[in-house]
Amino acid sequence: MKPPYEITTEILKFISSISEKIGEVNAKFLIKSNPTLRKQNQIKTIHSSLSIEGNTLTEEQIIAILENKRVVGPEKDILEVLNALEVYKNINKLKPDNEKDFLNAHKLLLQKLIHNPGKYRNQGVGIVKGSKVEHIAPPFENIPYLMKDLFKCLKDKSELTLIKSCVFHYEMEFIHPFLDGNGRMGRLWQTLILMQDYPIFEFLPFETLISKNQEEYYKALSQSDKEGKSTKFIEYMLKVIDNSLSELLENSRKKLSDEDRVQIFLEQNENEFTRKDYLNYFKDISSATASRDLKNAVENNLTIKNGDKKTTTYRKQ
Repeated sequence: MKPPYEITTEILKFISSISEKIGEVNAKFLIKSNPTLRKQNQIKTIHSSLSIEGNTLTEEQIIAILENKRVVGPEKDILEVLNALEVYKNINKLKPDNEKDFLNAHKLLLQKLIHNPGKYRNQGVGIVKGSKVEHIAPPFENIPYLMKDLFKCLKDKSELTLIKSCVFHYEMEFIHPFLDGNGRMGRLWQTLILMQDYPIFEFLPFETLISKNQEEYYKALSQSDKEGKSTKFIEYMLKVIDNSLSELLENSRKKLSDEDRVQIFLEQNENEFTRKDYLNYFKDISSATASRDLKNAVENNLTIKNGDKKTTTYRKQ
């Protein structure tokens, strides 16, 4: 049975806007040409998704964990980050319409944090906000059948991926198949569904915008529960995606600093290079700017200089 929702003018407006922005992002090769941006955005995604669930670690601490540095913080929070990094490292191996992959991802995300990760719950649950029961999840006996139906919907090629990803996110939250980790799994799987058609979503931290206004996120879930359809949640998530694309494009218009340019170039070039190679990569800068960039890179121990004048070459430190 197809999950219920309506196509509203608001939904159509956001789909049009998102499609235009994805076109602009792809035309500029924003993610492909900037490995630093990719890494930063993935860290933002992990930080935002976990902070929604109460994780206290900062982006700087997550970077330190990624670089195998010692971090002082709650053991549970550090473990959540390690698990999330492992999942995102293997995200391209996961198939969004494969239920087994879904369970394996939950196992990775929640390993050593809960009993029996990667297994559907075997007891009833309700979501309580304050003293009020906000949501009673379907009986645990129904979960295998409900989730199988939901994964069948993902195989429907006639459905727009943008909408399908929002519907899956909402319906999974409604079913609440796990005792813990439903929120982060809903957001992870929406990302994975979107990546099928739009690879940019591997690196687009729309969860940052959710974490800035969690009340609106929970309100959209609650409104959809009351109406018995995911329309409000689709509108909300499409707005979040649209805003995150706007933010990405806005940041891309800011001029790169000399250090940013050098870091981006070095990530793409492991071999020896010349100033001419550097200028060919950044065609919009002058020879004087290139010389200054490379001089600063040597002084900051980012590169090693060999030779002199016309014979000068550089290599990564």
